[in-house]
Amino acid sequence: MLSAWPIRRQLVASIFAVLVPFSLVVIWSANRTRAERDSEVQEQAGSIAVTAAAYFNQYLTGIDSMASALARHPAVAALDRARVDPLLAEVVRRQPLLLNIVLSDAAGAVRGSGLPGLQRTLGLPYAQQVFSTGASVVSELVTGPVTGKPTIIVAYPVHGADDAIVGVLGVGLNLSQLQTLFSAIPLPEGSTVTMTDERSRVLVRSRDAERYIGQPTARGQTPVRDVPRTQRMTGVDGVERFYGTAVVDRGPWLLSVGIPTSVSVDRVAPLWRRNLAMAIGAFGLGLLLALWAATLTRRGLTRVQLAVKRIADGDLSPPARAPVPNRELAELQDAFITMAANLREAREALDRRIEQERTMREVVQTLQRQVVRQERLAAVGLLVSGVAHEVNNPLQAILGTAELLERHRDLSPDLREELAFLKTQSGRARDIIRNLSRFSSQQSGPPALVDLHDVIAEVVQLRRRDLDSAAIALTIDAPPSRPVFANFTELEQVTLNFVINAQQSIEAAGRARGRILIRLFDTGRKVRVEVHDDGPGVAAADEAKLFQPFFTTKPVGKGTGLGLSVSYGIIDSYGGAIGYRGNEWGGAMFFFELPAAEPSSRPRAATDGSSGIDDPPPVLHGSVSSGV
Repeated sequence: MLSAWPIRRQLVASIFAVLVPFSLVVIWSANRTRAERDSEVQEQAGSIAVTAAAYFNQYLTGIDSMASALARHPAVAALDRARVDPLLAEVVRRQPLLLNIVLSDAAGAVRGSGLPGLQRTLGLPYAQQVFSTGASVVSELVTGPVTGKPTIIVAYPVHGADDAIVGVLGVGLNLSQLQTLFSAIPLPEGSTVTMTDERSRVLVRSRDAERYIGQPTARGQTPVRDVPRTQRMTGVDGVERFYGTAVVDRGPWLLSVGIPTSVSVDRVAPLWRRNLAMAIGAFGLGLLLALWAATLTRRGLTRVQLAVKRIADGDLSPPARAPVPNRELAELQDAFITMAANLREAREALDRRIEQERTMREVVQTLQRQVVRQERLAAVGLLVSGVAHEVNNPLQAILGTAELLERHRDLSPDLREELAFLKTQSGRARDIIRNLSRFSSQQSGPPALVDLHDVIAEVVQLRRRDLDSAAIALTIDAPPSRPVFANFTELEQVTLNFVINAQQSIEAAGRARGRILIRLFDTGRKVRVEVHDDGPGVAAADEAKLFQPFFTTKPVGKGTGLGLSVSYGIIDSYGGAIGYRGNEWGGAMFFFELPAAEPSSRPRAATDGSSGIDDPPPVLHGSVSSGV
């Protein structure tokens, strides 16, 4: 026993000689990990602050667009309070983040308000600044004259008919509700989003907004652009957080995101425990087994080393199994074989992913081009609306003059016949312009009772001349049917998509003459509209992709691939069904069905999607391109 003590002391001394530096390394690693997690959370706060600032800038851009549209409204430009008050009240009702909208003239008198009770002259400084500069102005933190709540007012000039500034449109932001803009941003528990003005006062706060709005922060008088991007400090509620900041140039305001420092501790604690357990286990196991396993593992490790070198050289073929002296080396050998196989599969998967990403980039580029074309179509629609309005005025003058001329008793019968022909053709032109104006309108209006006969009649009026020029015969089969509850313009758009698709299908086939049939009939509790053509129909390979957005079989520039997709959304929103099948002519038949309007109540949306007649199963998903 005595002779064993020196060996034991030497063993204990060796253990301590290894344990002390190992412990120091563990402590240094733990501190280093904590510092890294702190830096990680701090950078996370900075990144989220930039994202939150982008959200807020996007909202301000939306406010600018809304204010620009209001400033161009005829009632606002005329400072007509009788029409302005309902308009502004409706906007405030639809925008919960707005406190009020006030229209004032050059004298500061209120000429319109989104909230009742504001009658007196305001004389706000921002209004005079707008009149002097002619540009939009952002006010300091003020109290709303009607609501008594803190707000920031964004003021915009209102131009009259002579392009002079006649008024100021002040949009008051509801600061106590603006934090909802950031509700979609994922934040750890206890985090805050705060926005302060140049004077370091709280404007928006995601936690306890009513309590802290208007309160000064620890930033003091430091300009917002001189505040560090990230920092660690104590907030107004006494909680220490990592703060990331971003400047909102409109104010300028400072938007900061604070994440509690406890988040860093919570993230690093499991890692500390795991690393400590791994360190103790590895140290003990290595100390106990080092001498015993050294001889047994040397040869096996040599083989593994050779296998690793081969893998490092690029040969990912799994190494061949060889006899090993123990189970651990056998498992290690199996692990390297599995690793080599996984690496080879990972490399192949990476090659496939690179190819998929290349394909996705091409698809994204194609979609971008389609979106650009769709924007062009929207611009054309706006142009059509403006042209229709301008042309309608001289037509009204022509009709009025013709009616005045008819009142002369000394006109000859031939001249009266010519005047009647003039009135008929002018009325027809007026109807076409009215249809174009209504169809190109961006505001479709609420649903109402619609007679599908009127929808078909207006579509025919829009396309009759073009179809006659293309030598395409159009036939209408529309016996009396029940009305439906929908929006007239949207149903006109769907029917027009069908007719244009039919015409383009016939023209693409290169036929000298063609025919289109529009059918309208009741079927059970639904009303059905069908558009038949004698074109080539839809290829079997394309049927599965019908009604998919951006799918088109037409050449570039001939269609956007959105017509039938939009039509599907319109019909589906009213509980109807839309589909396609071939017809007896060998061409295509597109149809839609809508619930018939009940005499006593609105029809509810259909849930079964059945068509109500004994037809072959229609294609209900996919899209062929539309020219609309």
